[in-house]
Amino acid sequence: MKTDNQVHIVAFAGSLRKESYNRQLLRIAEQHLPENASIEIFDLDELPMFNADLEKNGFPYAVQTFRDAIKKADAILIATPEYNISIPGVLKNALDWASRGENGQPGPMNKKTAAILGAGGRTATARAQSHLRQIINHLNVHTINKPEVIISMVPNQPFDEAGNLMDATAHQLIKELLHNLVQFTLKLRTPLTAFAIN
Repeated sequence: MKTDNQVHIVAFAGSLRKESYNRQLLRIAEQHLPENASIEIFDLDELPMFNADLEKNGFPYAVQTFRDAIKKADAILIATPEYNISIPGVLKNALDWASRGENGQPGPMNKKTAAILGAGGRTATARAQSHLRQIINHLNVHTINKPEVIISMVPNQPFDEAGNLMDATAHQLIKELLHNLVQFTLKLRTPLTAFAIN
């Protein structure tokens, strides 16, 4: 158990596109980290599709590296686009690999804290984020509920040509989300005190 107030976050986006706005959101999040937090952005590019036959022979290197990053992290930050009113297949695949138990122990996401954000089209990523919460709650992840960072790109484009987020409110919401993620992670790290019942 950690005894200091440092929180390390592993972050990944459900998009493989190099210039993805959701990948950019993770880079923006780096700018808004609380002083006692660090972040590692993990790319999902090299993860193979989940296959029990691969798992039977031991986790592939890219999968093991991803799982190890989650194990070492105190918290998780996920940026998701919305594809067909749900999360992208690449993100679901990553979560499937991360859900797998090992040596009688639950998967590495078990009991982690997580925050979600996303940028998308007309309905932003509200439905994808809702679906994502269902999935990671099933993995026994403690999800930060507020604020919701759901950035709509219609009718106004919130990013400029260089990928900078021009929406001041969105920046503030990202900052608050990270603050809440870090504070809740620290709260869960503190042992519960038993109270005597009179």
